[in-house]
Amino acid sequence: MMRRLSLPRLRLMPLAAVLAGVLVVAKIDRLLRMEAGAPVAISAARASTPAPAEPTRAPAPATPAAPASAPAAPPAAPAAAPPGPTPEQVAERAVLEALRARRAEIDLREQQAAARETVVAAAERRLAQRVQELTALQQRLESLERERAEREEAGLRGLVKLYEGMRPRDAATIFDELEMPVLVRIVDRMREAKASPVLGAMRPERARLLTAELARMRAERPTVR
Repeated sequence: MMRRLSLPRLRLMPLAAVLAGVLVVAKIDRLLRMEAGAPVAISAARASTPAPAEPTRAPAPATPAAPASAPAAPPAAPAAAPPGPTPEQVAERAVLEALRARRAEIDLREQQAAARETVVAAAERRLAQRVQELTALQQRLESLERERAEREEAGLRGLVKLYEGMRPRDAATIFDELEMPVLVRIVDRMREAKASPVLGAMRPERARLLTAELARMRAERPTVR
């Protein structure tokens, strides 16, 4: 009895499952169709909505025409001149210009002084060189003069020795004819003992003149102390 009752219940359960599946599939299909048609409806709704009208602009008021007899605009006022220098600025500028002029004058004087110093230094060098040359020349002349005086003195000493060895009359004959400057120098170097006999043998006028020249020469001769 129980087996008969369970068979129909087992057959009803697969049928109910099939019906439930069909309902689920139909519901899913309906949802898909609704989603696909929604954008189209929205687009159609947007297309059917009229665009808002643009607001109308009010006409601009007409510009009144300028009257024909309008007065001309007054000329623009001239730009104000820049302020002049102040008395302090003028005084400062004058002082600076005076200082520059003074500096230029000092520089010029320094240049002139340097140029003069250069010229003076060159002149001093030339003068020192000339002094050295003259000193050397003077020393050379003094040396030559000493040599000449020595040669002359040697010659006079030889003549003195010669005349002192001669007889007084023979020496007097020669002395009467000699030039007075030479005769004075020879007799001045002779010994008095040898010169006196010769002077006595000479002509009186010639002897007097020789004596006067000897006295004058010996008076002018510097005294050796």
